Amino acid sequence: MKNLQATITLKYQNQKTAQAIAQAISPDNLKTPPGLQIQTLKENTKVLTKIHCESKLSTFTATIDDLLFCASVAEKTLKTM
Repeated sequence: MKNLQATITLKYQNQKTAQAIAQAISPDNLKTPPGLQIQTLKENTKVLTKIHCESKLSTFTATIDDLLFCASVAEKTLKTM
C-alpha cells in the first residue's frame, strides 16, 4: 500500500480572507474514504491542508484537485461579495 503525503499552503492578503477560505474548505474534510486523512487549518494569513493517503495515487491526486477547486470557488465567491 502506498503512503502518500502532501501539505498544500495557500497564502492570502489578510487573516480574515484566510479564515473564510479555511472554513469554506474544511467541511470537505469530515467525510473521507478509508485510508485518506485531511486536515485544514489557518495560520495567520495562510491556509494549510495536510493530506495523508494510504490508497491509490489516483485518490491522492483527485483529493488535491478537489481541494484546489473548492478553494478557487471560495476565492471567487469572496471577490464577488
